[in-house]
Order: sequence, then structure tokens, then C-alpha cells
Amino acid sequence: MKRRSFLALPAAAMAQPRIPNRPKVPGVLNLRTRRRNKAGMAAEKTLQWPVARTAIVICDMWDAHTCSLSAQRVAAMAPRMNQVVSAARSHGVMIIHSPSDTMNFYEGTPWRERMRGAPQVESPFPIVKRCPRIPEEERNFPIDDSAGGCDDPVVKKETGPPWPWTREHPAIDIVGFDGVSESGQEIYNFCKQEGIDKIVLMGVHTNICILNRGFGARQMTRLGFDVVLARDLTDAMYDPRTRPFVSHTRGTELVVEHIETMWCASILGEDLTRVAAGSAEPERSARV
Repeated sequence: MKRRSFLALPAAAMAQPRIPNRPKVPGVLNLRTRRRNKAGMAAEKTLQWPVARTAIVICDMWDAHTCSLSAQRVAAMAPRMNQVVSAARSHGVMIIHSPSDTMNFYEGTPWRERMRGAPQVESPFPIVKRCPRIPEEERNFPIDDSAGGCDDPVVKKETGPPWPWTREHPAIDIVGFDGVSESGQEIYNFCKQEGIDKIVLMGVHTNICILNRGFGARQMTRLGFDVVLARDLTDAMYDPRTRPFVSHTRGTELVVEHIETMWCASILGEDLTRVAAGSAEPERSARV
């Protein structure tokens, strides 16, 4: 009886209420960017990004990992990332959480439905789940991560799914008008719907998912977005026992420098915590 009654409801009554999206507010971020030429020389430039057109995409900041030292660094980074993201959110920046392989955890939440509900938008080319290194990049990549890059004393053999991660690290808040998606197409749809054309990437891992994912630096720059990497809020999968035999920190820096050369500029997270003086003021009424 209940099933028959449900099926008898008119379509309008069955329609789900629209999930509200963040309000568009004034405010401009002054991003002090760093970019490199092919000779490796760095140049700095300040970009002004309206908060209404900007999204932060948090990549794969999972609650666990197959590599213990990687998981430890993520846990150390997450509270600082949350501080930056919370400040940016308060200024009006859109926050998109992308902990891949964990969408079941967020099923039915408004953050997941907000991203999934954006209408499909045709892209200039098919949006793939992973964008591998181009041949020139592979030949000149600054670190050897062919064995996976885990720097644990004894590296566990990865056997594939099911992976140990189940959600985004709990030190990072998912609240308010935030979104959750692992899909490059969904994120593209949502950004087009909301007039977002500027993307800040942060999270892990710099040499893998930050570059490879369907919402990563390679694909988003190719799709025409302005993209920057928060270089102090990322970490590479690099083992100092492999080429070029430097510290883990220096290995991450080398990958950041590679991204600055080939794909996009980098910034420091603190630039996302404040807007330019006076830029967030309401528009003055024409009437006196």
C-alpha cells in the first residue's frame, strides 16, 4: 500500500528541494604567484582573483594511507589546511573536497548532492579520470617515483582495492556550502554553473594526484581554468633512496618547481586567508 501511494504522487510532489549554493559576494584575493621558465628561473607576479569566481579543490587528503609516513605528513598538514580553508570559506571562496574512492561515505549529504546536481556541460574534449604524464614530462621528471614513492623503512606491497582510506581526514571540516566530488566532469559542471574559472589546488600527492586526477592541474589548465597550486599545503610521494637522492622535503620542492615550469604557478596558503583592503565592501547605492 505504501509503495502504491508513493508511486501515485505527482512528479512535482516527488521533486527534491533544491540545495542552495554559496552566495556570490564581493572580495578580491591578492595571490602572490611564482612561475618558472624552462631554464628554471623563477618570477613572481601578483594576481587578483575575485572570491566569487574562485574554488579551492582539496585533493585526496585521506584519513589513512598504505604508506605510514605519508599518512603522518597528511595528519600534520590537515589542521593548517583547515585553518586556511576556513578563512577562505568565510571570505566567500567555494570549497570542493575531493577525497577519491570515498564517495560512498558522503552519499546522501548536501555536499555530495550539491556537486552531483549541477547540470551536465559539454566540455571542449572528453574529461578523463586520469591524465598521465606527457612523454616530454616523463623524460624530464625531477624524481623517480616508479616504485610508488613510499619512504617507509619497510615498504608494504600494495595489493589494490580495498584501500585503507575511507573518507577525508577528519581534521578538515566539510560544512556549509562546501561540495564533495571525485569527478572531473562533476566539478567542471559545477564550476560552469557557478561562474567559477579559477582553481586553487592543495592536498596530495604533488607528483601523482595533484597532476593526474580528472580535476588536477593538467586537465584543469587544458580546460581553460586559471590554476594555482598551494605549494605549502601539498606533499609528494618520494623516497630519498631513489633518484635524485635528496630529502623528502627537497623532493617535494622539486616537483613543485616542475609544476611551476610546465603547468601552473604556485602560491602560499596564507594568501587565501585575506582579501584586498576595501574589496569586500558593499556596492554604494546610487542614491545619496
